[in-house]
Amino acid sequence: MKSIELNYLLILIAFIITLISQIIISSSYSKYKKKLNSKDLTGFDVARTILDKNHLDDIMILETRGNLTDHYDPKRKVVKLSTDIYHGSSIASLAVAAHECGHAIQDKVNYKPLKIRSSIVPFVNIFTRIGYISILLGVIFSYTLIEVGIILLFAMLAFQLITLPVEFNASKRALQELEKNKLVTDEDKTGAKKILSAAAFTYVAALLSTLLEILRYILIFTRRDN
Repeated sequence: MKSIELNYLLILIAFIITLISQIIISSSYSKYKKKLNSKDLTGFDVARTILDKNHLDDIMILETRGNLTDHYDPKRKVVKLSTDIYHGSSIASLAVAAHECGHAIQDKVNYKPLKIRSSIVPFVNIFTRIGYISILLGVIFSYTLIEVGIILLFAMLAFQLITLPVEFNASKRALQELEKNKLVTDEDKTGAKKILSAAAFTYVAALLSTLLEILRYILIFTRRDN
């Protein structure tokens, strides 16, 4: 297979992986966003219960704008839930809120992958920007810059790799907390598990897409003699 054909094939594979992951998470979220949880609990109710049961009364729960913009801020010790999750009483609201509390619990117990991910974020952002700029300039001026850019992009790959155990573990903790605190029925838990599994796949897809992208740049670099 010619290198140019391989390059386009890698682009196509990365696109398909990303598309599939988006379809899976969108369909799962849309389905369970319409189904109310059996306890009629809002995302806020679930989050507050889980945090309080884990002696995290000092962590605030704030409403934030956007769709699926939910996250835990380890620096400010705040759980931020999007409007639909914060006020909603769907199975999706329950699952997402519990997941973010899973991150808060990780922070409390000093879960090492979370600590590592949080500490490298600033460096990853800088390295990634410089990496893409180096690759762009390398195509125009010098292939040596492409090599530098590829090396820098491995920081993004490392970040996504360390993200996997962080997200998987947060989902595992979420399901355990939901069951332990009797916040779900078996049917609710099944739905919550499907949503969290779909969300986890998006992180796997992102990792694979980045890996394929780096392989493409390596392919460009190895063709420098042409």
